[in-house]
Amino acid sequence: MTLSDQLKVAVEFALKNLFPDVEINPAQIQINLTKPEFTGDYTVVLFPFVKLLRMKPDALGAQLGDYLVTNTPLFSGYAIVSGFLNMSVKDSVWVSFLTENFNNTSFGLQPEHENKVMVEYSSPNTNKPLHFGHLRNIFLGAAVAEILKTTGNNVIKANLINDRGIHICKSMIAWKHLANGATPESAGMKGDHLAGYYYVKFNDLLKQEVATMVAAGTDEKVAEKEAPLMLEAQEMLRQWEAGDADVRHLWETMNGWVYEGFDVTYKRLGITFDKVYHESNTYLLGKKLVEKGLEKGVLFKKENGSVWIDLKEDGLDEKLLLRGDGTSVYITQDLGTAELKYNDFQLDKSIYVIADEQNYHMQVLKLILKKMGEPCADGIYHLSYGMVELPSGRMKSREGTVVDADDMVDEMIRLSREQTEQSGKTEGFTAEELETLYETIGLGALKFYLLRVEPKKKMIFDPKESRDLHGFTATFIQYAHARICSILRKENIKLVPGTNELPALIVNEHILPLEKKMILQLEQYPSVLAAASDELNPSELCNYSFQLAQSFNSFYAELSIAKAENEEKKQLRLMMAVMTAMVLRHAMGLLGIRLPEKM
Repeated sequence: MTLSDQLKVAVEFALKNLFPDVEINPAQIQINLTKPEFTGDYTVVLFPFVKLLRMKPDALGAQLGDYLVTNTPLFSGYAIVSGFLNMSVKDSVWVSFLTENFNNTSFGLQPEHENKVMVEYSSPNTNKPLHFGHLRNIFLGAAVAEILKTTGNNVIKANLINDRGIHICKSMIAWKHLANGATPESAGMKGDHLAGYYYVKFNDLLKQEVATMVAAGTDEKVAEKEAPLMLEAQEMLRQWEAGDADVRHLWETMNGWVYEGFDVTYKRLGITFDKVYHESNTYLLGKKLVEKGLEKGVLFKKENGSVWIDLKEDGLDEKLLLRGDGTSVYITQDLGTAELKYNDFQLDKSIYVIADEQNYHMQVLKLILKKMGEPCADGIYHLSYGMVELPSGRMKSREGTVVDADDMVDEMIRLSREQTEQSGKTEGFTAEELETLYETIGLGALKFYLLRVEPKKKMIFDPKESRDLHGFTATFIQYAHARICSILRKENIKLVPGTNELPALIVNEHILPLEKKMILQLEQYPSVLAAASDELNPSELCNYSFQLAQSFNSFYAELSIAKAENEEKKQLRLMMAVMTAMVLRHAMGLLGIRLPEKM
């Protein structure tokens, strides 16, 4: 239980004892950190009880403050400021907190419970490699899954592979026309890059056909639908759904190449999944749900045989669920996948990490399932995030203007190598250690920059800014951690969780403001974790880690550890250093970011 939680319990107990005839609602008790410009550590908001108790704020504050100081072992004093009661925590309480938790490997974690949560992220298409736009999705999903685990959830990390549909057929058609049997080995390319190359080529060829038809007098929109290449792709999709052996063989071959490429990239990024779904296995389940919806009268057919749902009464529109030729659309397979995920795990919550451009799609998906009475509907949650762009603008796969994830990782590592070598900080490292360091810095910069912004906000990625040693970056935090490790090495203290032993302290001296600031920030970590979990927002951890690293730098610049005033102070500050490093490691580890011991 955090100190703020203890204070909340103490305030509730105090109010009930001071005013036994009044019904106190614990939900009205608000505890905040005291603002830096005021004396105190935690602030009790008095206004919710002023009217209820018919007392002036200062009178209530004095009575409550006196009771808390007299009847609890936590507080040394209080101050009342404009309807707020600022409580000062005893130095001995801060020391006890530090000695009990500086080496506590479960600090901030909550007990496991039965809540089953699936986080679905990445969800790539097998017609192209993972690209830079995927990275925010991947890092966000992975971080949210790890954060949810810390608050006791039973988490299943899932990936839905979009391995069927017209876009897949486009790559296959272009490969048939242009590749002359090329394979990843013969082309010297990763399999996912090879498939992406032919997806771009398809669109190049399609543009040429459309231009020719338009020049001959065909309307452009008609030409886009009736171009021979597009008709060929649509026919291939029908053949695929009919189980044509040749089409299925080519599909399996090209998808196999892509999966191998994906696996290489995921491993490099440190990304894993507990369950992988394939839309080729779920679209038929979606078709069955469509049939069920027709039987229930929730869905309807049009004259051309296509199946729709009318959502106009819900403020939306009509939505196509099955084409007239019987082939599925995206939402068909999403219906089947939602049902399958629920049946596999009996999920309490199913989180979809999907960009905000799919807000309407996700709203419709949940609404359809709800109207059909499917139990999976209630747990569906769309973790919507803003798109990420480069300074050059938005990327488009079909036009070949995307930046591959592999290329972006290579570039970040190259820039990290260049920055480190230019700074002259390569002494004392082996060649292998340097390569690991460059990768740690490069990937850390990339992940942190994409996670430091609240998910709902759009963002522009600036590679240079992401590695700023003095900015709001992983590099700043990594350097602070390396500095702590250097301090501890000189004291022969190894940062191995659960093994650091320092003497128990009985501090009789006054704890200095910078010391208290550090301990107070460390004490807040469980609350930050809980907020990040409740809000599904890893940026909470980014902000907290950066501020903690800043505070340690300020603390260390002013207060010596090795040359502390006395041995007692030295041990206190060593504990603070150990706990700061451990908390930074844990927080950044949830984001998938490693912290080096030397930089």
